Amino acid sequence: MKQENNKPSFASDYLEGAHPAILQRLAETNMIQSAGYGMDEYSESARQKIRAACEAPEADVFFLVGGTQANATIIDAILRNYQGVIAAETGHISIHEAGAIEHSGHKVLSLPQENGKLSAREIASTLDRFYRDETHEHMVQPGMVYLSQPTEYGTLYSYRELKEISEICHQNGIALYVDGARLAYALACPENDVSLPALAELCDVFYIGGTKCGALFGEAVVIPKHGFLPHLFTTIKQHGALLAKGRIAGIQFDTLFTDHLYEQLGQTAMEAAARIRKALLEKGYQLAFPSPTNQIFVTLEKTRAEALGKTVELGFWENLDENHMIVRIATSWATRPEAVAQLIEAL
Repeated sequence: MKQENNKPSFASDYLEGAHPAILQRLAETNMIQSAGYGMDEYSESARQKIRAACEAPEADVFFLVGGTQANATIIDAILRNYQGVIAAETGHISIHEAGAIEHSGHKVLSLPQENGKLSAREIASTLDRFYRDETHEHMVQPGMVYLSQPTEYGTLYSYRELKEISEICHQNGIALYVDGARLAYALACPENDVSLPALAELCDVFYIGGTKCGALFGEAVVIPKHGFLPHLFTTIKQHGALLAKGRIAGIQFDTLFTDHLYEQLGQTAMEAAARIRKALLEKGYQLAFPSPTNQIFVTLEKTRAEALGKTVELGFWENLDENHMIVRIATSWATRPEAVAQLIEAL
């Protein structure tokens, strides 16, 4: 989004290009020849660093071009043709991926949520109702559960909540998949107790977001159990999510997982969000719902939102009524202190 008259934007968390360390490394390796499709030395180095960070030495790691492609590819690879995926009604695959999952032949089975989160109880109840229905052979069978960490509402699953969901999934023979598009911001959040090793312990598949977390583009899909998804390379290519110059993604993640850069990038966003959240509360603004990570949701009169929009760019979330709306303020790895100060002054 174009910024004019030095107006800072908090509309999203992928407005900038990439961390300078990534650009520097890409430039340094630009004229070096390497194998394609992720078979290069940089991608292998990145895989080894990710395995070490996840404490999952046998994990399969693949680099895909973006979040929607990762979701569509992994969900299609896990499910049989008669199965669907359970997701929160506010989940990314439910509302913001233009029917990409349905396009691949699988139904999104949306469930009620609380602050963006599914509960183990709701998932268990859904599975129980399905199998108790005498006509379930005529219905779409739940074949996996999709979660986001953090959620679309910026909220977090605790280790206990994730463990309960994981147990329900595996008791019922279905997979658990976690979308980590904003995972750096979850890992850096003081309220978080779910680490990369915990994700590797509890999930069948998850991905580490790059696009929204300091990379030019790309996501690292982690499959803790080697061979869980056979022939995934081919499935990735079928979905148009495979980079011929795989080194470009490999170099980015190799850089992100050098000297704890990925964790540091998340911390930058958390510090900025904490300053903004504190200012909002001190100035009497109403938060739409609690969101401890890098996304802050504020209820505003539309006239007030319009006035703020003249000084800073905020993200539209939803209309509440004729006079009120919810706006989103998103910080990122690149949020500058002076931009935060401008926003606070505008408030």
